[in-house]
Amino acid sequence: MAEVEKGFELRTLTFIDNLQPQLAQYIAKDNRVYDPSEYDAALLIEIAPAMEIHTMIDIALKATKSRLGSVVTERIYGLMMVHHADQGEVKEAGNAVLRATKLDENDRAEVQILTEKTIRSVEQDHAIMFTGLARGNMVLAGDSVFILEATPAAYLMIACNEALKAAEVKLIDIRPFGATGRLTLSGPESEIDSSAEAAVKILNQLNEMKETRLGKQLT
Repeated sequence: MAEVEKGFELRTLTFIDNLQPQLAQYIAKDNRVYDPSEYDAALLIEIAPAMEIHTMIDIALKATKSRLGSVVTERIYGLMMVHHADQGEVKEAGNAVLRATKLDENDRAEVQILTEKTIRSVEQDHAIMFTGLARGNMVLAGDSVFILEATPAAYLMIACNEALKAAEVKLIDIRPFGATGRLTLSGPESEIDSSAEAAVKILNQLNEMKETRLGKQLT
């Protein structure tokens, strides 16, 4: 087992029980590691300093059959995602990291919602602009659009997944790394409202777990 340096920040730890098809395919679209399958479980861990994420990857992969889905190393933060069809393998990957670091999953950073905006029945010019920025689906005139910005950015992955579970909406773009992240969804007005509610609800639940120190994602 690799030794872990002290003095780093657990910025994000979040468990996704089953990746919704749009999100799984979005990840796989330009992935450079091992593509997830639809409905795989997934775990995201983000820490500082950035390069220490390689130690976390080493621990998780040696302890379980989880596959490495993605890695992002920036100047300050390092982000990893592992996934597997078996939720137990993914949860154990997270628990292995926590044991090695002597941290609790609720030591992670609080989620801060920076922007929560719904634009109803967008005009054609606006729709074209969103489509031009998209890496997922197209936005059409008359669609409603939900934009969510948050920090730490990686928490938008679980927000997106819960939104896609809750409603028939289209994933337009998600940026789950960096100082702040952004999620954009589109669809019929009633569906967008349901997806937005689900996305915000899960982030609030994670904050409540952290504040009360009650409840675990990895049990």
